[in-house]
Amino acid sequence: MSGPDISVVVCVYTEDRWEDILAAVSSVRAQSRPALETLLVVDHNPTLLERLSREYEETETVRVLANAGPRGLSAGRNTGIAAAGGAIIAFLDDDAVAERDWLRHFAAGYADPRVMAVGGRTMPVWASGRRPSWFPEEFDWVVGCTYKGLPEGRVQVRNVLGGNASFRRTAFDAAGGFATGIGRDGDKRPLGCEETELCIRLTRARPDAILLIDDRAVIHHRVPRVREHFAYFRTRTYAEGLSKALVARSVGAAKGLESERRYTTRVLPAGVVRGVRDAVLARPGGAGRAGAIVAGVLTAAGGYVLGSLRARRGGAVFSVVEIGDGPRPEEAAA
Repeated sequence: MSGPDISVVVCVYTEDRWEDILAAVSSVRAQSRPALETLLVVDHNPTLLERLSREYEETETVRVLANAGPRGLSAGRNTGIAAAGGAIIAFLDDDAVAERDWLRHFAAGYADPRVMAVGGRTMPVWASGRRPSWFPEEFDWVVGCTYKGLPEGRVQVRNVLGGNASFRRTAFDAAGGFATGIGRDGDKRPLGCEETELCIRLTRARPDAILLIDDRAVIHHRVPRVREHFAYFRTRTYAEGLSKALVARSVGAAKGLESERRYTTRVLPAGVVRGVRDAVLARPGGAGRAGAIVAGVLTAAGGYVLGSLRARRGGAVFSVVEIGDGPRPEEAAA
């Protein structure tokens, strides 16, 4: 098939997601545009590493690797990048499945040589079978999914979302890898934003770079019951504030909060209005959605303020890996 080869990286860390991991790999193997390879990067879990190695020992297109860096998602992704053989490297969450044309739509975006990254649309699959009535679509990023307020179609964006994204290999040559210390790197809090920081760093290194989201590149992301509760919502929005403070420290508040300003001044107020209207019309969950939006904003703002104070005091420590100096495939393999 014409076009660049695509390597798919799936970072995994727990046997609790065994069936999800197998489903994720199966969805990659069923693509209408075949992947060059699927790299399963295991995050400091020898038991899972051994089990997956046995599962795929006779599968030529699936390789199982150990995270060669510190514990966490960023280092796991960097291990996958260093080991990948494709000109394009795609990332899929370990608890998600990709639709059949996922990679085909990614590949189409790279017809323009200026395009350095292409992301897709992530749809929630609620464990309870339906969206909680109080949960606002504007906050679907809390559960790792595409949220109301993102532009539709194939559009240029500041950053792609990490669980459903792809990059040219040369993007990492230009900007380095994912920064450790920003995303989920062993902290008990559900931190994030490592892909935001990378994308901003990339466009600084390559001012001509174009980053796209194509909402036809769809994956379906499982949302466990624990994440359907307000306690997780509150924890995740607070952690997002902490993460945004780290991003702002790394790349500056002007770029680090560029998209968030529109989101908080336009998208969220409109969501509150809709929630209040639904409450007046006695529609289920209207008041809850309006209240959740307000609570989410306040909690994220609190996390941002505290994170900024910690950063000023020197409490923020993160580093960027130069992928060219990272582990090679033979060094990263189990």
